[in-house]
Amino acid sequence: MKYTHLTEVERYSYQARRAQQMARNRLSRSRRNKRYSDIDFRLPEALLRLDWSPVQIVGYLRVRGYPTMSHELIYQHIWNNKILGGTLWKHLRQSTKKRRKRYNSKDSRGRLAAKRHITERPEKAEHRKEPGHWEIDTVVGRGTKHCIVTLVDRMTGYTFIGQMDDRTNESLNVRMSKIMTRSDLPFKTINADNGTEFHGYVQLEKHHHCLFYFANPYHSWERGTNENTNGLIRQYLPKRTSMSHVTQKICNEIAHNLNTRPRKRLGYKTPTEYIHAHL
Repeated sequence: MKYTHLTEVERYSYQARRAQQMARNRLSRSRRNKRYSDIDFRLPEALLRLDWSPVQIVGYLRVRGYPTMSHELIYQHIWNNKILGGTLWKHLRQSTKKRRKRYNSKDSRGRLAAKRHITERPEKAEHRKEPGHWEIDTVVGRGTKHCIVTLVDRMTGYTFIGQMDDRTNESLNVRMSKIMTRSDLPFKTINADNGTEFHGYVQLEKHHHCLFYFANPYHSWERGTNENTNGLIRQYLPKRTSMSHVTQKICNEIAHNLNTRPRKRLGYKTPTEYIHAHL
């Protein structure tokens, strides 16, 4: 329909047919009407198979100037792929952790005299102003004494994962010494919980010139970076499964996946990129 012969009254008064045609024209020009082919999804699919989330994929590509669709559209593509028998959905993180409240709980774990409290930690560590301030934890499996130790830099999210045959301070010190000796990254402070596996911390301080600080019992939010990282690791080592098969090679592969995955809080840079940029 053309409007070149409309009178002035018709041009500025509401015309239903004219309004409908204008709406159709706008819809045809809208970005929301853009259609993507299977070729357009090849790069997002490749990044999904690296266990990146749709939000990380879109943020990473946009920061680097690559054209991309919205993360909602990638999610739609994933679920359509699942309906057709695809496996892209298996690369999404699953949050199955059950939480319970603790009422008037007392710390029943081993007590350690003369340990430094988290409130004594340096300001640069508290406010993530420099790399080299770490959070540490152990993650246990089901049915065996095997476990892993996770070490995460507060500023950058850079992660080390170590295999342990048991949850003792001897095993932890051996694995930690290997990690710290082989890395060229700084280890200034380490924030731990009150588990007995950390009771040999004095030896680590002496040999590696770092300082340990301890959180309040059951205050997991005081080590939030590490808690979040442990949740990411559960994508590869689900809760309630045995860790008897876990080797150091597997730990290194999981850490590599996490360290080369872009993070929203880092401006969609990877922890590897971010930590080396700030050293």
